[in-house]
Formats: sequence, structure tokens, C-alpha cells
Amino acid sequence: MSKPSARSRRGPAGPSQRQLRAGELVRHALVELLRTETFVDPHLIGVSVTISEVRASPDLKQALCFVEPLGGLEAVEVIKALNRAAKFLRGRLGHNIEMKFTPALKFVHDDSFDTATHINELLAEPRVRRDVEATDGDEG
Repeated sequence: MSKPSARSRRGPAGPSQRQLRAGELVRHALVELLRTETFVDPHLIGVSVTISEVRASPDLKQALCFVEPLGGLEAVEVIKALNRAAKFLRGRLGHNIEMKFTPALKFVHDDSFDTATHINELLAEPRVRRDVEATDGDEG
């Protein structure tokens, strides 16, 4: 019986450098498109959207775009509108990036902003602040 390879012992591999580069290329191009394009969908008119991350599939034909509307307002409607506009955005994206294939876009809500807000609220609670200050005092 052969020994397991180093790769299989490490567990599931993360995205490759190629996927990370492609994701950032798509993210930057999408940010520019959303900034400059005029949309007819009422949920996209005058809305500022943060694209925090784009994850490219291993074959680079799919891109999962994590988005958060400014202030988190009407996130569900904005994401639905972005998914309706995905083919249009993909067509425009193809003219702005140099990739063999323009990936199909899927937009999802980025809940990391909500998580960060929740953590900040927890840290601001008096009893947590008291415990943190007590721990800081023990080290000095």
C-alpha cells in the first residue's frame, strides 16, 4: 500500500493562485462596471454596492461574487437585481478583462459585515469590556 501524498494529508486545498488572481481581476472590473453603468432596474438605480470578494471556480468559468449594499439596505432585493443583471454584466465584463473565458456571475450576500458588527457589539458590552481590561492589567 502506498503512503498518502503530502497534499492529501493537508486536507482540502484552498483556491489556487490562478483562481485568486482571476477573482481579483473580476472583482476590480465589476467594481468599475457598477460605478459607471446606468441600470434600469429600480433596485440598482443609485445604489452603492461593495464587492468584498469574488471566488473563481477551478476552471475559471464561474464566479461567486460576495456583495453588500451600502448600509445593508434592501440587500435581498439588490442581490436579486444583480443576479437578474448578471448576463448583462458578464457581457460588459468580457470587454474589460483579458481572460480566455468570461465567467458566469452569481451574486450572494456577504454576511461578514453582519458578523463583524455583532462581534463589535459583544466587545462593547460592559461585562466583556471589564473582562478584557482585567486581562490587559494582568499582563502589564
